[in-house]
Amino acid sequence: MRVKAVTKHLPIAPQKLRLVVDQVRGMYANEASIILQHMPQKGAKLTRQTLESAIANGEQNLELNRQDLIVKAITVDEGPSLKRVKAGARGRYKPRIKRTSHLTVILEERED
Repeated sequence: MRVKAVTKHLPIAPQKLRLVVDQVRGMYANEASIILQHMPQKGAKLTRQTLESAIANGEQNLELNRQDLIVKAITVDEGPSLKRVKAGARGRYKPRIKRTSHLTVILEERED
């Protein structure tokens, strides 16, 4: 059985989030949650929240055991960019692009 959780419009650049996500891809869900809990990056907290949501979906909706879930796929896609302006020297402006991300976590039950 596959379980899915999606979080959209995360206030972090996709490149930064992918560095965190690559650490937990293919692990057991419990191990991934523990590793993310102890990572110092902002993206680790956001990823852990989505992972816990996927685990809860599996437990509540499909009655799966938490110990049997594996992170089958975890992807980070680019969301909409917020374009902001900051004043620069001599009356110029400096554009600021605030990037957002969409995070998708897919868990699958371990095969015996």
